[in-house]
Order: sequence, then C-alpha cells, then structure tokens
Amino acid sequence: MSNNKKFVEEITSREEDYTQWYTDVVKKAELMSYSSVKGCMVLKPTGYAIWENIQRQMDARFKKTGVENVYLPMFIPESLLEKEKDHVEGFAPEVAWVTHGGEEKLTERLCVRPTSETLFCDLYKDIVHSYRDLPKLYNQWCSVVRWEKTTRPFLRSSEFLWQEGHTVHATYEEAQERTIMMLNLYADFAKEVLAIPMVKGQKTDKEKFAGAEATYTMEALMPDGKALQSGTSHNFGNGFAKAFGIQYTDKNNQLQYAYQTSWGVSTRLIGALIMVHSDDAGLCLPPMVAPVQVSVIPIQQKKEGVLDKANELYNELKNAGLRATIDDSDKSPGWKFSEAEMRGVALRIEIGPKDIEAGKCVIVRRDNRDKTDCTLTEVVPTIRQLMDKMQSDMYDKAKEYLDSHIDSAISYGEFVDKINSNSGFVKAMWCGDIACEEKIKEETTATSRCIPFNEEAIADKCVCCGKEAKKLVYWGKAY
Repeated sequence: MSNNKKFVEEITSREEDYTQWYTDVVKKAELMSYSSVKGCMVLKPTGYAIWENIQRQMDARFKKTGVENVYLPMFIPESLLEKEKDHVEGFAPEVAWVTHGGEEKLTERLCVRPTSETLFCDLYKDIVHSYRDLPKLYNQWCSVVRWEKTTRPFLRSSEFLWQEGHTVHATYEEAQERTIMMLNLYADFAKEVLAIPMVKGQKTDKEKFAGAEATYTMEALMPDGKALQSGTSHNFGNGFAKAFGIQYTDKNNQLQYAYQTSWGVSTRLIGALIMVHSDDAGLCLPPMVAPVQVSVIPIQQKKEGVLDKANELYNELKNAGLRATIDDSDKSPGWKFSEAEMRGVALRIEIGPKDIEAGKCVIVRRDNRDKTDCTLTEVVPTIRQLMDKMQSDMYDKAKEYLDSHIDSAISYGEFVDKINSNSGFVKAMWCGDIACEEKIKEETTATSRCIPFNEEAIADKCVCCGKEAKKLVYWGKAY
C-alpha cells in the first residue's frame, strides 16, 4: 500500500460522509483536540497558527481605519447585563454564571462574557463627555463563552476565540458608515486573504443581533450546500446609550445620546477555510494564511550534497520572509509528500541528486498538484509568483462554486424542492412577515440568510404566503 493511499484511507471521503470527513481533516491535520470540558477544544500549534495569521493581517486592516485595541474583563455583573432588556434575553440561554469565589457565595452572580456590549457601554459612559471625545474606535481580541448544546470544532464551541469591535459616535450617520465599513472590510479580507467569496446583506429583524437596530452579515457557502455566517456588523443606534447613560455635550452645548456599533469574526473562519478549500487528501489552505507556505523535501537525502542544498534553499526561503520548513526526517519521500498535503502545506519543493546536477528543483502546488521546474537561482521569486497564482485560483474556484449554487424560486413548491436539494442559496421574495420566516424554517429548516444590498425583484408576491413582496431574501440551510 502506498503512503499516499494510507493517508487517504484515514480520511473519510466527502461524498461518503461529509461530517466525518470534516472531523477527520481537523484531527489528522492536528488543528485541535477535544478537552476534558465538554464543548471546548484545545487549539494545537497548526490551528492556532492559522488564527494568528488571520489575527495579524486583520488587525493591521483595523488599525488603518483608526481602530485601537483594548482588553476588558471576562466577568460581567448580573445587574450590568440586565440594563439592556433585549440584549440579556437574547443571550440568557447560553450564559455561564459564576456563583462562588473560592468557598464563599458571591453577593451577585457574574456572567462569563458571551459578548462585551455591556462592559464597553459601562466604559464609554465614563470616558465620553464631549463631542471632542468622539468617535471612540475600540476592539478587543479575546475569548467568549456560550453554553452550546451541540458543538463542532471551529464552527460552534462553548468557548471560542474572536475579536469584537465596539465603537461610539456622535451621530447615527457616522455609526452607520462604520457599520458598513467594517462589514466590507471583513468581506474584502475573506476574498483577499482567505480566498472565500461572500454574500453580503442585512439580517431580517428575526435574525438580527439582540439589542441591535440593524445587523449586517457576510455569508459563505460550504461545499455541502449549507451557509455559514462568517462575520457580522451591527448598528446599535442609541438604544444601548440610553440604557447605560452614554451622553455627550455637542457643539451647541446640548446634551445628546451617543450612537454605537459592534462587529466581530471568530475562529469559525477556520472552519470555513477547511470546508471551502480542503479535499479528501486533507487540509488545503490559501498561502496567505497557511502556517507553512513552503516545505523543502530532500529526495535521496543520504547522498552527498542533497541535505546541504536543501538546507541552503530552506534558509534562503526563511531569509526572504516566507513561512518555510524542511522535512529532513528519515521517512520516505512519498510519505513526506502525503504528509505535507494532509497538513495543508501550500507549496513543496522536491530536490534530489539529479535536480541538483541539473541546477533545478520541482515546486508542487497543494491545491491542484501542478508541478513547476524551477532553476535554483529563481526559487524565491518563483515561489512568490506561484503563491499569488494559487491564492487567486483558489478564490476563483470558490467563486465559481458559489455563483453556480445560487438559485431562485417563485412558487412555494419550487422553493421547498430547491431548498431540500441542499444545493445552496435560494433567492425568493418575502412579504416581511415573521410568520413566513417561521413557517419556512419549520417546514424546511432553512432560514433567511440576508437581504442583499443589491436588491432585485424576481416576483411581486411573497414566495410563502402570496402577499405583496417587500424584499428579496437569500434563504438557505446553515451551520
């Protein structure tokens, strides 16, 4: 049995069992392991390195828009959480409570943060006094706890890593501009770094964030036809400001309530990366986020000069700022190739005695396994060109899949048939009544994913009830 075949047999085929395939890839690529706490996971070095690459590049984009990083406590007093009624009701089923400190019962329960709106509001009420103090553009990288009943690595866990931005502004218009700016920043990042296309739009009132005036989302489509909410941005209006007393004196010396936003993405993006790009051979990652962008694999490494040349290439790659490794273990070349593919190494360099004699090496892409002969004097520029091409090709492939899996429906029967085929998003008109949303969810398990920004009218009647339609909605089953 070849080494490659052995590796492949240890990963369930996507066609055979998609859920098991996902779990196999996560485990075989050593992205995480299960912890002794139900619903929580241990991020292993590779999994955490992906998150670090996301964090570093996204944080730089935040800072270009004026955002500053802060860190707030993980505990929220119950009395503080209850100041915003809709907000606390939305999170109540998922909240974990601390009731004791050591042996002593606390006089007030503390919530382990499921999100930090109330803490930021408590901060802003003390530091915002004048129009000169605005805007405040804060973000924190942290973990949150939501007591989930059903969990899946990276997609849904009881504790997960994320960033949450919380900004405060003088006017509704400024808050709305920031809300849309951050959604677009997320979608651009998903395209340019993660090679994942997104559908953008506004959530319906039923699906919006608890306490928000409006929620905007970017939705990715997975290869099994399910949607994955991948990032959200919320305009809170001045509702939280009124609940927490966040007021400022304007230029006319009049007291005004401030306007706020919140926006966040999480390690769920890693789940999206796995599903959108990987295959039955294991993990496949775009070069921009791959922990290992290129691995040097010597062939017949015991022969004189092979390891020396391989290490020379390795050092050249590292000095060029590339995330590189060298596999000089005593495993067979075939095993090394398969292991590199399974672990999501973006590119590998194969070099042996005959290559050295010819003054070249072979570079292999992980996504399509294309091979490129490269002279030893042009390795770094060739690697960079191949990474750029691989990055854009992976996006184009995902975009082609997304575009070919957006359908439309006019009648309810047609809508149900297409939703139940698990073929992706279905566009259909909606009257705006929550009863239709609930009926669709009850009868098909599909939910409204978003009202797209580029609205179109494909019919004049609601797909569900037949009444006058108000909005076009993307519907779909989702994680």
